[in-house]
Amino acid sequence: MRKLKIMEHTSLDGVIQTSGEDGFPHADWTMPYRTPEGRDAVFAAHGGHIDLLLGRRTYDMWSGFWPKAPGSPMADALNAATKYVVTHRPQSLEWGPFEGVGPDVVESIRRIKSQAGPDLVLWGSSTLTSTLFEHGLADEVMLIVYPVLLGTGKRLFAEGTPPRSLELVSTRTMPSGITLNAYKFAGALKTG
Repeated sequence: MRKLKIMEHTSLDGVIQTSGEDGFPHADWTMPYRTPEGRDAVFAAHGGHIDLLLGRRTYDMWSGFWPKAPGSPMADALNAATKYVVTHRPQSLEWGPFEGVGPDVVESIRRIKSQAGPDLVLWGSSTLTSTLFEHGLADEVMLIVYPVLLGTGKRLFAEGTPPRSLELVSTRTMPSGITLNAYKFAGALKTG
């Protein structure tokens, strides 16, 4: 069975939005912190050969960039990965290899996870995150945390995401102040 890992760049206050869409005033806030060492650490966190689980918006943004990006370990891995895309218009997908995720997202992801193949990575596509949590489909969360507060913007977890406990698996700090924190799910929320 494949594992499903959520990977996300986030501010200290949980904002994941990085583009100027929807009037967001802080586009490209991750840029000042990017270093070759950080890029290599994020790539290593993927775990080698992967497939991708993407929402349609993320797929469309990435398909405009990665196929044209200069060859690199990251570009090569993302271009080679099968992209499982949650979309109502699978016939319009072009950046492959790809497969449209069926109308029953939960059952489709369960089916994909049960197949042989490399682990799945969900990047971006925050509208899927809460669904993955609610149905116990995610195995690990990798948060790439930047030392900034943004105050506004799209958050990783939507209001109403089911409460869960997570266990820290590993953490690594980059010289720029970014931390890479890997968590695995530890069951129901534990309280006092």
